Amino acid sequence: KDYSLYIYDVASNAVAPIRFSTNSGESLSKEQNFETQSNISYFDVSPDGKKIAFVSRGVLFVSDVEGKFVRQITDGKERAMEVKWLADNKTLVYNQTWNGYQNWFRISAEMAEEPKQLTSELRNNRDLTLNHDRTQAVYLSGRDEVRLLDLKSNQSRTIVTDEIWAFQNSKPSFSPNGEYVLFSAKRNFELDVFVHNLKNGKTINLTNTGVTEEDPVWSPDGRYIYFASDRTNPSYPLGMQRSNIYRMSLDWFDKPYKSSEYDKLFVEEKKEKKDEKKDKDKTTKRDTVAIVKPLVVNADDALERVELVTDRFGYQSEPQIFADGKKQYLFFNSNQDNGKYALWQKTFEDFGTSKTEKVSDKGARLLVKQDKNIFALIDNNIHKFALGSTKPSKIDIKHNFNKNLASEFNQMFYETWAGVEENFYDENFHGIDWRAIKERYAQYVPHVNSRNDLRILLNDMLGELGSSHTGFNTAGKEERKQLNYVTNETGLLFKKDNPFVVESVVRKSPAFLKGVDIRPGDVLVKVNGQPLDKTQNRESYFTTPTMLDEMTLEVSRGGRSISTKIHPITNNSLKDLLYDEWITDNKERVKKWSGDRIAYSYMKNMSTSELDRFLLDMVEQENRKDAVILDLRFNTGGNVHDKVLSFLAQRPYLQWKYREGKMTIQPNFAPSGKPIVLLINEYSLSDAEMTAAGFKALKLGKIIGQETYRWIIFTSAKSLVDGSGYRLPAWGTYTLDGQNLEKTGVAPDIYVKNSFLDRLHDKDPQLERAVQEVMKDLK
Repeated sequence: KDYSLYIYDVASNAVAPIRFSTNSGESLSKEQNFETQSNISYFDVSPDGKKIAFVSRGVLFVSDVEGKFVRQITDGKERAMEVKWLADNKTLVYNQTWNGYQNWFRISAEMAEEPKQLTSELRNNRDLTLNHDRTQAVYLSGRDEVRLLDLKSNQSRTIVTDEIWAFQNSKPSFSPNGEYVLFSAKRNFELDVFVHNLKNGKTINLTNTGVTEEDPVWSPDGRYIYFASDRTNPSYPLGMQRSNIYRMSLDWFDKPYKSSEYDKLFVEEKKEKKDEKKDKDKTTKRDTVAIVKPLVVNADDALERVELVTDRFGYQSEPQIFADGKKQYLFFNSNQDNGKYALWQKTFEDFGTSKTEKVSDKGARLLVKQDKNIFALIDNNIHKFALGSTKPSKIDIKHNFNKNLASEFNQMFYETWAGVEENFYDENFHGIDWRAIKERYAQYVPHVNSRNDLRILLNDMLGELGSSHTGFNTAGKEERKQLNYVTNETGLLFKKDNPFVVESVVRKSPAFLKGVDIRPGDVLVKVNGQPLDKTQNRESYFTTPTMLDEMTLEVSRGGRSISTKIHPITNNSLKDLLYDEWITDNKERVKKWSGDRIAYSYMKNMSTSELDRFLLDMVEQENRKDAVILDLRFNTGGNVHDKVLSFLAQRPYLQWKYREGKMTIQPNFAPSGKPIVLLINEYSLSDAEMTAAGFKALKLGKIIGQETYRWIIFTSAKSLVDGSGYRLPAWGTYTLDGQNLEKTGVAPDIYVKNSFLDRLHDKDPQLERAVQEVMKDLK
């Protein structure tokens, strides 16, 4: 217990620790070398355009704008994540973990003083954006707050309390004149766009649609808000499927008139004094965006002023918009060219035709405008290009730095604990004291001596929650195996009592295909020309360091030798084919037992690919069969429950026909007008349980089998400083009367158990009972 060995004396019931010592190289505490190149996660460019601050593996650095001279700013013991330059071109504001939570710090890039901690809170402070003159910042805090940070006094205050969520956020920002804060908050799991007036404290929901509008940004002229959305479909639970970029006009603005522009040609410009010109030049050099006058935000009929600004083909996301003179440049990531996500720009200009161009063959995660240049984070490297250009060039920041894994693992332990503390779906943590759990496991962190030790420790700590959908995963180069082998599978299954005699050929496997001459009863004698020694393990002849493109097998059949070529597949591919063969057998059983009156469909999981399989089954069978059996036994979950239930819930509502043709129902597929049976068992888990619960609530039919696994929390994941990650079970799922499915699961209407002996003898009482129940309803 407690990662120590004990002796238990059975006679006396005494427990005593075993005293022993081991030697360790303590390699984790040794400094290891890392590179900044292709390892940058965040950056900002100073207002004077001379310096770049950036984060690499949780360490904050500053370099010249060409990346030639680099200085390390933080020691790397805590994880830095974001950084911003202040107006003096010397001071940095950045967030870094403190007790596992992200908090704000301030430091001089000249390193003339120690860093100053601006917040000391047990909540994650993140997504910082500065106003135009860099005197204020807005950021998100915890699950529920939008905050304003005064960069002169270093004081922060909450301006909005709402359902923000502690991750999966859109970044807040200021209006061009600093009058408003633009942010997103959740309504029924979907992001709406809000503006908050900093003077009067009023907040307006501009969208309020029931679908997600994310990543809102204000146009530099203050007239529009751009955002990404699939405007006709919710983003949960599948995520945003068809995202495009839209803009909302903040009032009924008219277009400029050419005649007015013509009249301006004859207006004599006022001559500037030399001193005024110098001051203007200084301002222009720092930032070419003009300060916008007081803004108009007309929330009435705002949705009527929303228009699509990107192309219909492909999907677009993460809009950012900048101005240069009279032109405005909208940047976004899109897969509209060959299905590969890349960085694109669309140029807007009054009296001109908008133009869309690809900027980079890869997407960008962060864009920063400095004067007439754009800096972009592409493939974890900083790139630079001029506004209007489509040729970004990489800034090669080649710098080596040292960290030790002992301090990194320590930081990761606390960040993982804090992330779960802030996001776990149950505020009571399933009845345990989560803070006490931290203290208990923290005492072992100094004794972690390998990555696997950390893996065990964190998974044990997360396991204390007694929750599904938790876990910590990690991998490092120090764990990479030098020796690897794979098994080249053919689809041949051999007899158990005679392991070189073919018993069967798996359907759709390489050995099943035409031209491959192998049959049950054949005796395998050679593999790739090598005679088989029957005293050796047969699989050793199919094992190689890498997969082979083709193999030659020789078998004996009735005294004749037959040689055939075959393209091998992986072991996982063979498992899938065996699974598919079981499904095919089930279909044949249902066909036989029902006289081909029942449509049978099986889903391995609740992924979009299995949804397609289900829908194809229904397209092929449902409209010509009298009933439906949907089999979710052994289903491992996903997120398509709503799509499946929506299909099954369709009922006939109308008939139509062509002259003298056959009367046909609408909709084409109406399973809810027929008997439906849902099969579940003790291995139906996660989204399969949500589907079963919804099936029962909608009264779509009978549920047959065994109680589900009780393993259903919707989850996401967060990454850590070295690329490790932990799962966050952040959303509980409940029945309409409030029962937590993680605790109750779903019980069948008719309990039928498939025993071990049933499986051994290829019997399926659950499927058989499902057919019987349907046939009773069809009489």
